[in-house]
Amino acid sequence: MPQHLILFDFDGTLADTAPDLAAAANRQRAYRGLAPLPYDALRPYASHGARGLLKAALDLSPGTEEYEQTRQRFLQDYADAMLVHTQLFPGVAELLDQLTGADVPWGIVTNKVESLAVPIVRHLGLESRCRITVGGDTTPHTKPHPEPLLHAARQTGFAPGQCLYVGDDERDIVAGKAAGMATVAAAYGYCSLADPATWLADAIARQPADLWPIIQRWQDGGTIPQP
Repeated sequence: MPQHLILFDFDGTLADTAPDLAAAANRQRAYRGLAPLPYDALRPYASHGARGLLKAALDLSPGTEEYEQTRQRFLQDYADAMLVHTQLFPGVAELLDQLTGADVPWGIVTNKVESLAVPIVRHLGLESRCRITVGGDTTPHTKPHPEPLLHAARQTGFAPGQCLYVGDDERDIVAGKAAGMATVAAAYGYCSLADPATWLADAIARQPADLWPIIQRWQDGGTIPQP
């Protein structure tokens, strides 16, 4: 029986969803007669969902008059075209093949709501291989609260200490540490505006190819090098 479970964040960790998210954000600008922002200006906010992208695209924050209506339109526009350019990051398919070949179970814990996350997971061909997908509305809490991660562990029969969580945002590392799991910062994701070394994760992966050696060292009971 497998002794370890690898859990991944989704956007910015397994899947490069930023192009479709940025396109939905720029549609909100187009409705207002504004020119689109360069993709590079929106990409760093992809892991922050509607809140981050609407702040970057329109300087809208929760509580402002237009925010909720704009958020709902953004989410609908995204849902209508979220499978156009989204794909796995280079090297992720190979990593998942390595996990499968070594009989290491893995799952996804994301703040993306299930109605958006599950269709993308299915589109990318991951559904049959993924032990569990926990969305932002699966539990009453979202990351950085540890409950989504603890839920994933409980549902798959693993103790938190048997789990390793990989994510590209500081809240992923905060959630993982609070859940009592080993943590890895995915520095190849959407964290260009932050320094992952300050998150105090157990390790940093600069590219997906770094993850398999880190996972192997952790499974073998070795010390994961500090960043």
